[in-house]
Amino acid sequence: MSDAIDQDVLEGRVLPDLDNRDIARYSRHLLLDEVGVDGQRRLKGAAVLCIGTGGLGSPLLLYLAAAGVGRIGIVDFDIVDESNLQRQVIHGSSTVGRPKLESARARILDINPRCQVDLHPVALMAENALDIVRPYDVVVDGTDNFPTRYLVNDACVLLGKPNVYGSIFKFEGQASVFNYRGGPNYRDLYPEPPPPGLVPSCAEGGVLGILPGVIGCIQATETIKILLGKGDTLSGRLLLYDALGMRFRELKLRRDPDAAPITGLIDYNQFCGIQSPSDAPAPESPVSEGFARLSVQETKKKLDGGWKPFVLDVRKPHEAQISSFDFVDLLRPHERVVAGDLSGIPKDRPVLIHCRSGGRSAMAAATLVAAGWTDVTNMEGGINGWAAEIDPSMPTY
Repeated sequence: MSDAIDQDVLEGRVLPDLDNRDIARYSRHLLLDEVGVDGQRRLKGAAVLCIGTGGLGSPLLLYLAAAGVGRIGIVDFDIVDESNLQRQVIHGSSTVGRPKLESARARILDINPRCQVDLHPVALMAENALDIVRPYDVVVDGTDNFPTRYLVNDACVLLGKPNVYGSIFKFEGQASVFNYRGGPNYRDLYPEPPPPGLVPSCAEGGVLGILPGVIGCIQATETIKILLGKGDTLSGRLLLYDALGMRFRELKLRRDPDAAPITGLIDYNQFCGIQSPSDAPAPESPVSEGFARLSVQETKKKLDGGWKPFVLDVRKPHEAQISSFDFVDLLRPHERVVAGDLSGIPKDRPVLIHCRSGGRSAMAAATLVAAGWTDVTNMEGGINGWAAEIDPSMPTY
């Protein structure tokens, strides 16, 4: 681990002066003893990299810009979708279909026209992470997947950059500061990733729209404190938030003295057990996992041709209320299927399984095959894929 993390992140920096416009804009900061003119100059001279412009990235980018951080970098390659607007408040209805980076930059510059906004329209990968992270003083992790979290962590450790972490799921969130002043890093919290599919994404499990606003604001607060060199950060502490219970609690986090040193970047998909697209089997053929995979177009063609499988919907009941097929034989959440509740699913008929987008149904299909079912098919793309390609009148979610 780099010794640079014991230093002031802006040590040795020639800080820009404040002009009259700065003084007028940031007057409420200048009145704080802990900020003042010197602190505001630190913010103006600082550079922060945000990975992602989603639920977490939205509030923290807005507040970093409003606080006067002089240079903000953003990494994202997605476009704005209408389903984002429930929580990703940096975007709006007018930017649906546009790249998130462009949408975010426009909003940041509307808040603070003097902010330098660097756009990195790429997926963060081992091949580019060090070059992207290197110019910045602090990195804020607004991602939603384990491979990228490990990648961000390892790049920060190798470069001696503080990593301001946050994550959200359903009604719960957590935040911490990693790799700061000798403190622990993400691998001290999670030495090994969970098995693939064990932790559903927000797209699968849902998230309260306000939740990332709370956690993202905490991340923005920790970032500002690090840049100012003031206060007690969350380094060595994991803050847990329960929105339903409206409770915060805190766990101590320490460095693992026996942890293997981080010496370079690796294949993080492989580390997390995620199959790369080049290694994936052909979707139209039966595969070694024991069940077939059909696209929604192929499924429709077979059904129109007289195929009469037993249709198993492995979504939750409240999802079926949003949209559903009228030819479903059984609705049973995939958690119950994976746990072994296979009653009522015939073995003497083909079984077609679907969910929202195809992930949970694949897990259920593998469970049936392991239990002795021999004719099982997963509908790739799920009911949302069907709505997009077969029946646009169906709602998507």
